[in-house]
Amino acid sequence: MGRVEGKVAFITGAARGQGRSHAVRLAEEGADIIAVDICHDLPTNDYPLASPDDLQETVQLVEKAGRRIVAVEADVRDRASLTGALAQGIAELGKLDVVVAQAGIMPLGGEPAMQAWTDVVDTNLLGVINAIHASIPHLTEGGSVIATGSAAAFMVGIQLASPGDNPGGAGYAYAKRALSEFVHELARNLAPRMIRANVVHPTNCNTPMLNSDPMYKAFRPDLPNPTREDALLAFPSQNAMPIP
Repeated sequence: MGRVEGKVAFITGAARGQGRSHAVRLAEEGADIIAVDICHDLPTNDYPLASPDDLQETVQLVEKAGRRIVAVEADVRDRASLTGALAQGIAELGKLDVVVAQAGIMPLGGEPAMQAWTDVVDTNLLGVINAIHASIPHLTEGGSVIATGSAAAFMVGIQLASPGDNPGGAGYAYAKRALSEFVHELARNLAPRMIRANVVHPTNCNTPMLNSDPMYKAFRPDLPNPTREDALLAFPSQNAMPIP
């Protein structure tokens, strides 16, 4: 028997990357999955986001693990869309036990600059809040809420060289810090109901977000056209431990 046998997990950003990894792993451990992803690009985000085909591949991988999955294209910035996706999933799978609020973007250098700020804060902070708040009415005792933060949340002492330069990147770090405070307070208020809430702060992960030209340039501004191999040398720079 798997560690989450018979449970149902709601995962945002499930079409690829960390979200897909969580969906597949939870399915391998016995959970059925409600999976959502936006499945189209945002103009301020200079690397491609997941596609409908990516989401269908997640469906196939979960089903290969022997579990059921309801996959819906939905934008985490739109709570009504998430509420509808959850209703669809619960109608088929019967309940909700786990929330994994994973969806996120990194619009480094995105233009218009303040639209990049708006998009990343709306996705990485408001989108997580939307996913969790849409889920709370369905969670019962023993439920679990997991939000994906970032090591960027610990970069509180870093000041921008030029205020207003790269709001997309600054908004990413802000959203992850604010998300941490939100989850800490949420955990205190859900605890009497025996529902856990945790925020997890990954370091660099081998996903399409990290493996993108904007990220390579952010880590290696000394090079005109840095490659992944160039960026790998700089990846440990933001971590307290000397790992990439």
